[in-house]
Amino acid sequence: MTRNQRTAGLFAGIAVAMLALAFASVPLYRAFCQVTGLNGTVQRGADAPGATGQKVAVAFDTNISPKLRWRFEPEQRREHIDVGARDMVFFTAQNLTDRPLTGTATFNVTPARVGKYFRKIECFCFTQQTLAAREKVRMPVIFYVDPQLYNDPDTNDVREITLSYTFYPVDSQGGTS
Repeated sequence: MTRNQRTAGLFAGIAVAMLALAFASVPLYRAFCQVTGLNGTVQRGADAPGATGQKVAVAFDTNISPKLRWRFEPEQRREHIDVGARDMVFFTAQNLTDRPLTGTATFNVTPARVGKYFRKIECFCFTQQTLAAREKVRMPVIFYVDPQLYNDPDTNDVREITLSYTFYPVDSQGGTS
């Protein structure tokens, strides 16, 4: 094998590796954010550890893509919860059209540094939601705030957390549009 062939093979290998990394970067970044809570990515939790006697305010923010003809809002805009205790809130969504529509929700919390301590046990945002024509539904979110929030020097001053959702339409092929 000549020197030129080895060089061409090396560059071809680098190009293939870069292409593979480009395809893997989105799922790898998503997994990294879920593990670390980076950029306000909420964690999935199992059972809440139990109330600590500390309280934190949680505000609920809702948004909808202009391409999705739904109404979407929390049943309450803000509540004080017990840190470490399981809590449940409800959101309502209504299809404003005369045909079924499917949406998917993205979510985050602010301040972003709190994301690793906000644990969702169950959420409508884990799956796509299809609403029949003019249908209105109540959707629960079951969550807790990990008590470690107040043991972390970066978050021990947090007194309010905002949980934000944005619904986007899903096209008929299963992707977002």
